[in-house]
Amino acid sequence: MKPLDGLLVLEFAQYMAAPAAGLKLADLGARVIKIERPGTGEAGRRLAIKNLFVDGDSLVFHTINRNKQSYTADLKNPRDREKIEKLIARADVLTHNFRPGVMKKLGLDYDAARTINPRLIYAEVTGYGPEGPWKDKPGQDLLAQALSGLTWLTGNAGDPPVPMGLAVADMLCGAHLVQGILAALIRRSKTRRGAYVQVSLLESILDLQFEVLTTYLNDGGKLPQRARRGSAHAYLAAPYGLYRTADGYLALAMTPLERLAELMDCEELRTFTRAEDPFRRRDEIMEILANRFQSRPTAHWLEIFEPAGVWCAEVLDYARLVRRPGYAVLAMEQVVRRPNGAEVRTTRCPIRIDGRLLLSTAAAPRAGEHNAVIEREFLDEEQT
Repeated sequence: MKPLDGLLVLEFAQYMAAPAAGLKLADLGARVIKIERPGTGEAGRRLAIKNLFVDGDSLVFHTINRNKQSYTADLKNPRDREKIEKLIARADVLTHNFRPGVMKKLGLDYDAARTINPRLIYAEVTGYGPEGPWKDKPGQDLLAQALSGLTWLTGNAGDPPVPMGLAVADMLCGAHLVQGILAALIRRSKTRRGAYVQVSLLESILDLQFEVLTTYLNDGGKLPQRARRGSAHAYLAAPYGLYRTADGYLALAMTPLERLAELMDCEELRTFTRAEDPFRRRDEIMEILANRFQSRPTAHWLEIFEPAGVWCAEVLDYARLVRRPGYAVLAMEQVVRRPNGAEVRTTRCPIRIDGRLLLSTAAAPRAGEHNAVIEREFLDEEQT
């Protein structure tokens, strides 16, 4: 039995953030039903990465929507609308990521939904919050990164702003939505009251930066300064960064310079004796290290550093990562299948419960695939 077995979630959502939340809820045992438009389904089915499609739907849709069911309905059609309201009456959780005001126009905003089901956990994602001058901007990951200040933390000094190479705002926002939903469910178990959970891409990406944004707010408004070379964190002192070696790259975290000087037999490092030197003279120190690291392969430095307890790691790409025993032992991959045999090799839920992996072989559904099943179970007159 999984922790959320028996929980019914209705997902009025598309693209990434809210569907990512539904994915985690489904992995934890919830029954997640995607409410989609008839025929085409949600727009994310056609949003492809590298133009990769599997069995008619984009590969990225498969990665975010495995282990769910699909029910298609026209929310403007009175008959379909009645069916949706019956599902809401039976649901534990409703999620959506429409722009502010859209669900109200459809008559399915929080006030309307809680009239149907007072115990409902109503959870919504917006781009920039429910009000304010940015509320109607497109809620898209890159735009949220751009507005948040995040793009000035990655890259080296002199580089233009550099976004993260992931839909990090979407993914974090989905995780925050799950946290809010689970907290609301715990409260409901005590009070029998529903809740209105709200998250936004911008608030999530700002929260991601809580450490460095707090530094800025308490440091006289000084902007972050990226290191000239090998920068990995705008607010951390040398040697923190990435360094080219003779055959690859090495990541080096917080380590006392005197210890590095000893292990590397580097006389130049011994000149930085003041407590403020590792940050104030960061670029000089990192330049010295960069030149020294290039003289030997990565394995040479790991053989010196790891036995000495220095925090370091080889920098891997995907091809090398998936061949390593450290990756294999995690069993992070699973194969999911549609009834017609179409397969997708993807990742599993990263959570373990009582030492057990949370796996599922159910692939993302076709649009409307489960209409008949859901109507028999929830919507037949004798059941309602």
